[in-house]
Amino acid sequence: MDVSEPASISTGIAARYATAMFELAEEDGALSALEADVDALGAALTESADLRDLISSPVYGREETGLAIGKLADAMSLGPIAGNTLRLMAEKRRLFVLPALLAALREQIAEHKGEVTADVVSAKALTKAQSDNLQQALSASVGKDVKLNATVDEALIGGLVVKVGSKMIDTSIRSKLNTLQNSMKEVG
Repeated sequence: MDVSEPASISTGIAARYATAMFELAEEDGALSALEADVDALGAALTESADLRDLISSPVYGREETGLAIGKLADAMSLGPIAGNTLRLMAEKRRLFVLPALLAALREQIAEHKGEVTADVVSAKALTKAQSDNLQQALSASVGKDVKLNATVDEALIGGLVVKVGSKMIDTSIRSKLNTLQNSMKEVG
């Protein structure tokens, strides 16, 4: 069995839902509302283990999942495009692609706005000033508006790992220590 097959199927399903949602929002002039819904759903997925379990576990039936997702959409005051899409995905047992759907929507919205997303991993949470300075430097380098997607990984020890598109800049101390360790192996 090809291990990449389920991932490509998920990506394909997510891309089709994302394209449909984006086009509907664009027609209705509701892209900013869709963007807010995507951000809210992304935050909910990050914070709630129960939600992650609901979308990925086969234990829950169609009806149970549909009711839970409907109540969630209402409680979060999601717009009709996001809410109805979630309900449809629950009915079709496609909620497992929600993380990929959110990523695809973020990408389409950013492209529409002329933005680029930069994934930034740091050893400690960046301050507002550091984020602003990094965002300005990346914008100047890339020539587009840059939106930061910052995460923390204490294993880096210090420094940053920045990924913009296909380019990656690794200034972490962990990386420098690994490079030093490899060069010491070559000497000895």
